[in-house]
Amino acid sequence: MTTRHDHIQMLRAELTSFHLSRRERRQIEHELKEALARRDAEPPA
Repeated sequence: MTTRHDHIQMLRAELTSFHLSRRERRQIEHELKEALARRDAEPPA
């Protein structure tokens, strides 16, 4: 199972790819923004 931290790291890694269209890059950036917001909304463990 992928943790939220792993998911965020994978999205960040995808953004370093040179083979992304503008649409793909915007989609990944949006997904990363949502994942970070969900992480920040969680109470500290």
